Order: sequence, then C-alpha cells, then structure tokens
Amino acid sequence: MTDNIDLFVTNYNKNFTGVSATTANVLLKQAQTYNLRLVGCSLPECPKPVSRATAYYLAKAKPKNKLFSIWHVRRNNEMRDAIIARDILRLPIKIVFTSAAQRQHSLVPRWLISKMDTVIATTELAASYVPNVGAIIPHGVNTEKFRPSNNLRDAWKKTGYPGVKGIATIGRIRKEKGTDFFVDSMIRILPNMKDLTALIIGKAGDKDKSFLENLKSKVNTAGLNDRIIFTGEISAEKLPIIFRSLSLLVALPRYEGFGMTPLEGMASGVPFVASSTGYFKEFSDQGRCGKVVPVGDLNSAIECITLFLTEEEYRNEVSIRGRKAANETYSISNEAQLIGDVYKQLWSV
Repeated sequence: MTDNIDLFVTNYNKNFTGVSATTANVLLKQAQTYNLRLVGCSLPECPKPVSRATAYYLAKAKPKNKLFSIWHVRRNNEMRDAIIARDILRLPIKIVFTSAAQRQHSLVPRWLISKMDTVIATTELAASYVPNVGAIIPHGVNTEKFRPSNNLRDAWKKTGYPGVKGIATIGRIRKEKGTDFFVDSMIRILPNMKDLTALIIGKAGDKDKSFLENLKSKVNTAGLNDRIIFTGEISAEKLPIIFRSLSLLVALPRYEGFGMTPLEGMASGVPFVASSTGYFKEFSDQGRCGKVVPVGDLNSAIECITLFLTEEEYRNEVSIRGRKAANETYSISNEAQLIGDVYKQLWSV
C-alpha cells in the first residue's frame, strides 16, 4: 500500500541507541496491526525506511476511516519535522511523543514538547517534567528474542571469550554511563575470581575518546587486558546471544532516562546490579529481580556483584524471578497494546 498510512514512526539516528532499540521493538509489534512507515534511518528487522519527503507526500492522504494519521516521535529533530508537517504543510496528522528523560528539558525541547498532541512518559518521574501526558507506559522487552540459555557455561563458551563465565556492562562508553565505575569494580573483583571475564560492550563517541583511552590505560596498568575486554559495538542481532551467556549484567550510570539493558538481562535470565537512576528500582522489584545501589557507591556495587557471582543458588532464584517479571509485566506486547490505546483515544476524539 502506498497511501492510507495509519502510523509514521520516526528514527533519525543512524547509530543504534537505546532509543533505537525501543523504537524497533515496538515497531515490529505495531507492524502486525497498522499500515505504517518507518521514517529516517533503518532499524534491525524492521521495514525499509522512507525519507522525510516521502513521508510528507504519503501523509497527504488520510488513512481509511480516520481523520488523520499519527506520527510517533522520540527525538527533538523528529518532533521538529512532525510539527512542520502538521502546522506548516497542514498535513492531516497528530503527533505522539515518548519522553524518558527524568530531568528538566532545556528550552528548545520544552517548546517542541509543548506542541505535541499527546505525550507518553515512560515513568512517573519523567511525566513530572513534561506537559500533556496522556499515559505512563514503561518500555517493554522482546521476550522471544531475549530468553535464557539452557546451559549458562556452554552458552559462555560458545561466545569465544576467555574464562568460564562472563559479566558485562552494555551501552555507550562515556562518563554519564558510569563505564569507569564498572572498570574500577572489575579491577578489584577479578583478581579474586580467576574464572571470570568482564566485557565492556559499546563504543565511545568522538568527544569521549579520551575517556575510553583512560579506561584502557587503567586496565593495562592493572594487568587485566586479557580479562577486561572492550568489545566495541555488537550488532543488535548478536546481542541477545551475548546476553543469555552472562552470569550478571552491571549498569552503573550517573544518570539514565530509562535504561533497557537490565530489562533485557531479566528477560535473558540474567540478574543485574544497577545504580539508583533510570527505571532500575522498579525493575528490581525491591531486590527480587536485581540489586540497586546508590549512584557512585562503588563499595556497595562490588558487594552486590560479588554476592551474585559467589552464591549460585541465590543467583538462580533471582534469574527465575526476573524472567517471570519480564514476561508478565514488561513484555513488548504489553507496551505495544498500551501505546495502541493512546492512538485509539486520539482517533476517537
């Protein structure tokens, strides 16, 4: 179909970020329900994207039995282009924005958000910083793609990394993400756990190259080059395989808007240790699915990491509870359904 598009989903970042991952997860579910188009940059396993100009052209036609199509946006430049489509080109659309930031937006984003037809916040705290919130909907995880392994040690062995078991932090390498806290904790833990290998999965942007080099220098000084491995970015297709091979996922950012990796770990049967930011406290279910420590509290993080790595029975109990919570509370099906309810409310007005 080349017209009557119900839904336009934008993705303007060519890098695969956390926002990209959540967009892709939801879009794959939405494609089963709506006649939609992805606008901008490609996403793994998703339909081929169209350009902004093509989206504008397609949006001239109202979808069948509806007065307008919906543009679902998640970034500042995506809000801008949707506003142009609606208010300057006068296309029959309404705009839905998903907001995950748990802090005050700067002036321009605040203005853009104020022009949205409705806002979906991922948490109650995020909702407190934006106007016109139509729903609070936590991100979901694809529990079919992210699933536990049948044999953890075999799964780790198949990755090709050294050691008997693995631990990882996953995400952009920069100070805000707390990559240095992970490195510092591993420097203290690894000498006492000879069978453990630590992975730092992700890449550093140009402005964070010196931060990355300082981390590598610290690892080299500690003599742990063969046990703390900077893998670079791992493709979205391969990442679930790595997840289900891990004994523990660690996320110690100084700030996080939402944070998907602990949830992806839970779905993979991997407990987590995380700092008290993002949605991590809610994921943890008061410690039943993972441990949360104060931001920057390295000693508490090390204590919790050591607990999971030395108490196998406890780790397995948390693993089972995390997988169950991911399935029952945080599945991508739940998120897509709740977002669909927001769309229905707009279309019914």
